[in-house]
Amino acid sequence: MSDKQHTLKASATIKGVGLHTGEPVTLTLRPAPIGHGYKFQRTDLEGAPIIDADAELVTSTARGTTLGKGEAVVNTTEHVLSALYALNVDNCLLQLSGPEVPIMDGSAKSFVDAIEAVGLEEQDAPRNWYELKEPIWFETKERGTEMLGVPTPGGEFRITVMVDYNSPVLGTQHASMYRAEEFKTEIAPCRTFVFLRELEQLAKAGLIKGGDLDNAIVMEDREGTTKEQLMELAKLLGKEYREVEIRRNGVLNTTDLKFYNEPARHKLLDIVGDLALVGRPIKGHILAARPGHFGNTSFAKRIKELIREEEKTAGVRFDLTKTVFDINDIERLLPHRYPFLLIDRIVAMTEDTITGFKNVTFNEPFFTGHFPGNPVMPGVLQIEAMAQVGGIFALSQVPDPENYTTYFLKIDSVRYRRKVIPGDTLVFHLTLLSPIRRGIVHMKGLGYVNGQVVVEAEMMAQIARDKASAATAKATDTRAPKASAIKA
Repeated sequence: MSDKQHTLKASATIKGVGLHTGEPVTLTLRPAPIGHGYKFQRTDLEGAPIIDADAELVTSTARGTTLGKGEAVVNTTEHVLSALYALNVDNCLLQLSGPEVPIMDGSAKSFVDAIEAVGLEEQDAPRNWYELKEPIWFETKERGTEMLGVPTPGGEFRITVMVDYNSPVLGTQHASMYRAEEFKTEIAPCRTFVFLRELEQLAKAGLIKGGDLDNAIVMEDREGTTKEQLMELAKLLGKEYREVEIRRNGVLNTTDLKFYNEPARHKLLDIVGDLALVGRPIKGHILAARPGHFGNTSFAKRIKELIREEEKTAGVRFDLTKTVFDINDIERLLPHRYPFLLIDRIVAMTEDTITGFKNVTFNEPFFTGHFPGNPVMPGVLQIEAMAQVGGIFALSQVPDPENYTTYFLKIDSVRYRRKVIPGDTLVFHLTLLSPIRRGIVHMKGLGYVNGQVVVEAEMMAQIARDKASAATAKATDTRAPKASAIKA
């Protein structure tokens, strides 16, 4: 597969029923132009509204991923998107005659077969890869989901999954995909799975009118379930079977497992489909423990957020040749001294912004212990250096800065993007978030190395007059300091 964008050579049509409504639905996959991405179109609604396959448009993750825009929604999007994504289709219009993608056999195989039947067409534009350059983490404690994305040595797209449902029949399972080419045979045929107790509840509530014992792996981990109960469930789902039994592995005999770890493989399939909502093919290794659609789509949103931030700061450069305050000026403004004076120069300052930098050298005293053989600038010192830039901004507003000190009141939204090491020039750009009043300074700070954000934080501090200087001032001048001196 080349590194160019691809679409379908011709339209492909898949017909089936919706899992939730049980209504017949036709899905047509159509070729689309360069940069189109994946878009769903509800041809059954007035105006044929289009819904982008975008993580920001996820409206529900109950029993599948639902996208919505206005009154138009599309349910169960993950299986067809996983097929498009894994088969390197970049641009496709997905036209639907109803609110659901057909469930088919509960896997992505039918969609893979339809795509391969028409083939792919190369387009004259490069693929818009997003390569993970640093670890990205997401977890939901209440659901037990943990997801981690890390760079891969060769830029491959890899996924490793662990599922653990504390069930005697499912237990703990693992699945992995180290090359997208594995998807077709190893992942796509794997069907969704459900526990019998869940199936009963959903069927009785009329929430899976298109569900039956053929389009899902049904598992039972309770004891005492009778054949009569199983037959009754089959009838409830609108199916007649000669005999329904529970095998030793807890799987109903209406189907056979295609792989011993088919449930884990299907979870991997779901992740691929949900990550398609990022809107760009990914280079990186995704590791997921106890994943679900909520965690998958939340993780996709995190990746989109990271992309936005990188695009916003891409190519950011500062003119470090200018000088507003040199080190001697900084010493007159700040009380800090070696080894805690962490700013070398201020290169720009306006009414509400300030930019300064620190040259990080191997001679920094903290590198002796942080860490031997692996020098990394401590995150707390990065924040301290950022705060000193903010302190210079604040103290430059008073006529006698030598008589004032700044003290932290609050630090929020601290994030570290990558490590800072010897040889880096750490540039801090701070913006005033609100006017300085009563000596309170509230600023947003970003720290850059080579134009890329490495640290960010919101900080609040107070300018306070030193007690000794205040007492001296009172003895020599009974007038109170002018409020305007600190922009009160």
